[in-house]
Amino acid sequence: MAELDPFGAPAGAPGGPALGNGVAGAGEEDPAAAFLAQQESEIAGIENDEAFAILDGGAPGPQPHGEPPGGPDANSRKQEAEWKEKAIKELEEWYARQDEQLQKTKANNRAAEEAFVNDIDESSPGTEWERVARLCDFNPKSSKQAKDVSRMRSVLISLKQAPLVH
Repeated sequence: MAELDPFGAPAGAPGGPALGNGVAGAGEEDPAAAFLAQQESEIAGIENDEAFAILDGGAPGPQPHGEPPGGPDANSRKQEAEWKEKAIKELEEWYARQDEQLQKTKANNRAAEEAFVNDIDESSPGTEWERVARLCDFNPKSSKQAKDVSRMRSVLISLKQAPLVH
């Protein structure tokens, strides 16, 4: 039966749907069908490849570089063992470096904590404004989006230089 378009006209008939490049003809090949056929043939060629036969449990064909079909030779096993030894050695060195770096970081953190605790405990008279000044940022260009604190900054600097007398 001839194909019909949605309006009922048979394909290739005048006024019916045209095939290919607009010319009605039964001998033309559909480019999409040709592409699909080509892809299917390429896939069939890949599936018949020897690598898939080996993975599927089939008998392997000739091995590259003249290796016997039984498996890797002694040289490749020796090379693999050397790589494993080298990797283990590098991993041990990396762990040693990481441990050393961790110990240094711990020591630095302990020293910084001790200095901080000593600064907090230090409360001799007349050093209050010194301690406040250490906690403040006196760089006027540091924060453009913050409120204007120039007056407060100048008061703190003057108190630092000449503290109030009790």
